[in-house]
Amino acid sequence: MATWGSNAFAQPHSYTWQEIRDRFQTSNPTLRAAAISIDESRAQEITAYLRPNPDFSELVDGTQIAPHDGVWQPFSGTEYQSSLSYLHERRHKRELRRESAQQGTGIATSQYADQERTLLFNLRSAFVQTLQQKAVLDLARDNLTYYNHLLEVSQDRLKAGDIARVDYQRLNLQRAQYQSDVQTAIVNLRTAKIQLLTLLNDRTPVEQFDVTGPFDYSAQIPGLEELRRQAMTDRPDLKAAMQAVEKAQTDHLLAVANGSTDPTFSLWWTHNPSFSNPYAYDTVGGSVSIPLRIFDRNQGEKLRTQEDITRNERLRDAASAQVFSDVDSAYATIESTLALLQPYKETYLKEAVEVRDTVSFAYTRGGSSLLDFLQAQQDYRSTELNYLNLVGSYLTAAAQLDMAVGQEVIP
Repeated sequence: MATWGSNAFAQPHSYTWQEIRDRFQTSNPTLRAAAISIDESRAQEITAYLRPNPDFSELVDGTQIAPHDGVWQPFSGTEYQSSLSYLHERRHKRELRRESAQQGTGIATSQYADQERTLLFNLRSAFVQTLQQKAVLDLARDNLTYYNHLLEVSQDRLKAGDIARVDYQRLNLQRAQYQSDVQTAIVNLRTAKIQLLTLLNDRTPVEQFDVTGPFDYSAQIPGLEELRRQAMTDRPDLKAAMQAVEKAQTDHLLAVANGSTDPTFSLWWTHNPSFSNPYAYDTVGGSVSIPLRIFDRNQGEKLRTQEDITRNERLRDAASAQVFSDVDSAYATIESTLALLQPYKETYLKEAVEVRDTVSFAYTRGGSSLLDFLQAQQDYRSTELNYLNLVGSYLTAAAQLDMAVGQEVIP
């Protein structure tokens, strides 16, 4: 985790998207906490496969508490008995418990990947927002610089008597809008950086943090059917739903196995005289205890786990339908954004620049009205800003499509 530097005005370091992603995967506290759940699940695998502990007992009986014929021999008639018993689990109960625990670990791993998928979308959106606000700030500063130049020319015209003072004052008042755009863009950029730093769990001052990357769009996107196939293979939430069905089936097999009888084997040794042989003081024996599963055969768990299979199958179907919905919605959004972007890049941006420069040139030479000049400036500003916002919407939609598919399909 980065710390506050001694020089808050040092040259900021610019991070690419890959660098931001790598730092996020190692430093985000939510993601790191989620990773611990996988280790916890692996620990449960150890518990699930443990054998039952044997039981050991020691019996001491027959100790005298009074002297015999005046002689105190408290331990002369004591009888000792040691026994050892062990519960033998049948029908592969341990193996089924371990398999169920391992499948639980698989589900935890898929759920971690799904949480990472969602958080990466938030990270990519914050990254795109930062790039967008940088572009908007550059545009606002360029517009202010351009307008300041026109004001200088207009001031010269005012001194020469080519324009009225009230027209110059109206031009000067319009400059407040461009100044406001710059300040608003600065605040929005700082806010976007703060959001990105929060996701990175980074305390670097905003002035020392920056991002870099292409702020543009690509008209080439994969086909819808290909994206659907990739999503059905790569979506971790769908994978987790499928794994839940497999675990439910294993849990049902375990419930059936738990309904079987497990014998308990016992061995013992005694130190006391035998009635059949008065000289034999040490005897051994053994027994087998078999519970009679007449009433309790684990019927409830068998039925519950059987129903749980059906429930998880329904959830799997719902997750599959959600995958198609997410991919189709994200694809429609990105297609719609592309349909708006292409005419901007091919026509509107060029026309806005031409109109602004033409009207500005004409106005500075008295060939255009003040109203036409201000309208041309406003049209250029709106067109450029709309284009930047559309590019930001495209990149956000691309991140949404990546999240819907489960992997980066549009770099």
